[in-house]
Amino acid sequence: MKTILAISIIFSFNAFQNLFFLFEKVEMQETPVARDSLLTASICFVGDLMCHSTQFNYARVGADTFDFTGVYSEVKPYLQSANLTIGNLETVIAGKKKGFSGYPYFNAPDDFIYALKDAGFDLLITANNHSLDQGWGGVKRTIDVINKNKIHRTGTYTSQEDSDSIRIFMINSIKVAILAYTEHTNDVSFPKGKDFIVKLIDVKQIENDIKKARSKNVDMVLVHFHYGPEYNREPSAYQKEIVQKTILFGADIIIGGHPHVVQPFDFFESNNSKIDSGFIAYSMGNFISNQRWRYSDAGVILNIQLAKNRFTDSVFISDVNYLPTWVFKGNTENGRKYIILPSQLSESDSVYSYLTKKDKRLMREAFEDTKEIITKYNKKPNLISIKNDEEITYSNTKHLPDTTAH
Repeated sequence: MKTILAISIIFSFNAFQNLFFLFEKVEMQETPVARDSLLTASICFVGDLMCHSTQFNYARVGADTFDFTGVYSEVKPYLQSANLTIGNLETVIAGKKKGFSGYPYFNAPDDFIYALKDAGFDLLITANNHSLDQGWGGVKRTIDVINKNKIHRTGTYTSQEDSDSIRIFMINSIKVAILAYTEHTNDVSFPKGKDFIVKLIDVKQIENDIKKARSKNVDMVLVHFHYGPEYNREPSAYQKEIVQKTILFGADIIIGGHPHVVQPFDFFESNNSKIDSGFIAYSMGNFISNQRWRYSDAGVILNIQLAKNRFTDSVFISDVNYLPTWVFKGNTENGRKYIILPSQLSESDSVYSYLTKKDKRLMREAFEDTKEIITKYNKKPNLISIKNDEEITYSNTKHLPDTTAH
């Protein structure tokens, strides 16, 4: 079970049971914990959550209604098993009056966000090159819809105060700051007087934000970057440079997006931090999209286990594991569907009867490609092992209560 508390400088959020979301300048009260010396928390990451026009046409169930929930039906247990599940929302939710659209200026239906909530997402990163696709109105409405669905967000902001606030999550007594930046906004200009809308990658800004987070006595700093050339399976010199500087500033975990393909994972020696060894995923690739070619139709679910000794106050990353995924697009017994599948089940004859021989071949290819690239720099990340007939159980109590922070 997992719940969240969000408190900002100017807003007061409701208190929940295990997980708290805090902004700056607020005194925090700890939730009682077990007497065990070691406290643990799990964070789940996926890559880009895209909505091309073919996707919302497949999901259409009425003139202006859509059902995207089936997209996540086969991976929902994995998303709901973590204390905090995070994805990069690479679309805008500007409303039907703007006209729903895919590339190059995205505008997805509100139902896209509902499906993410239903699947188990708790936090959406909104800093990416499509943040300003529908202008200031699109930024504001996207935030409104995310808030309405009781999902937390960071990356785009409604005011300077909102942008200056450091998002801090208390997860089972482990305090994690989460920061988000994008390399660019596809040359779409910021509205006049609203430079606060989204944070661009700027080394001075990153350094200051990490210092501010550290001043709040956080246990770990997590930074999300939307950066680098598209479709490159290896990080560019620019990506590596930004990552190295961010490590020197004191980041403990760095997660990347934008290339639309999975790039290597690695560990690094931490700097100015409470932990000895940090972790980098250079690019998480796509989680859902209509990019149907090799490498871009594959994704990954990443799980990072955090641990803290409640007596010594020491913290560390205790485990990193991953589940390769592949996006199915085609006909099922329930009509045309997009479905994210665990790709190591490509040989199953019983689980996914709608898969063609070609589908299974592509799915297996995606599985091998993902394993190869993830472990190219470091063999430590562990593959999640599942069986064809494995029954996975999960609790729907992970979701936040039906209350909204104001």
